[in-house]
Order: sequence, then C-alpha cells, then structure tokens
Amino acid sequence: MGADALYLEFADVWKRRIVEIVSETDEGERFAKLMKDSDVKHLMNGETEVHTFLVEVPTDISGDDLQFLADVILNVAKTADFHFVSLNGGYEKCQVIFDAMREPEILGYDKAEGYSSGAVFAPILTGWGDAGRKNPFS
Repeated sequence: MGADALYLEFADVWKRRIVEIVSETDEGERFAKLMKDSDVKHLMNGETEVHTFLVEVPTDISGDDLQFLADVILNVAKTADFHFVSLNGGYEKCQVIFDAMREPEILGYDKAEGYSSGAVFAPILTGWGDAGRKNPFS
C-alpha cells in the first residue's frame, strides 16, 4: 500500500493507509468514520500464498454502508499505482473480506441462562463415558 511494514503490522498499516488514501477524496470522511469502528485482521494462507484482510464491521452496519466500504476499497485497488501487498517489488495475491457476524455463545454475548460454549458440548462429552460405551480416555 505504498508503505513498508513487518508481517505483524500488515493489518494496522493496511487500515491506516486505506483511510489515508480515501481521505483525499470526497468520500473520505464517511469512509474514515466507518473504518474507525471496524477491526482489521491480516491472515496469510501459506498454501495458496493469498493475503487476506478481514474487515470486521459492527453488527449494526447498514447494507448501504457495507456496500459503500466495498465499493471504495475496490476502487482503490483498481486505480492505485501500487499493490495492496508486494514483496521485493513483486505482486502478492490478496483479498478483502467483510465480516459482521459474531458467535454470541463463544464470545459470551446473549447467553441463555446456564449455557456457555462448553455447556453446549457437555452432553456429547458425557455420552462418551456412559455405561455400555468404552471410555476413550482410559
């Protein structure tokens, strides 16, 4: 994105740079506000050698705002004179994924009384050692 970064810094540098680039346009203020409330993670698939920027947006984001983010980022990708990720001047494949989903049970949000993520699996684990079944842990 036109900036040097260590692998561990990719997500932060990508988010900062995309906001800086878009801030020079008419859409900059709206884009910056939406990205401020978003969390970006960088993942690298060693097998396919594809870099993924996972943009986790708030769950209450509107469809119009999400489409706006996608359109602006796609426009930057098409018009920029640099690659989102390059290594030694060479192009690295990458993708941007938006995610607004949260796993409420695993994260502890909106839990039903007496249930946690472990409680959901308790019947399965208990069943492994029931009478008439071989205990896999012995």
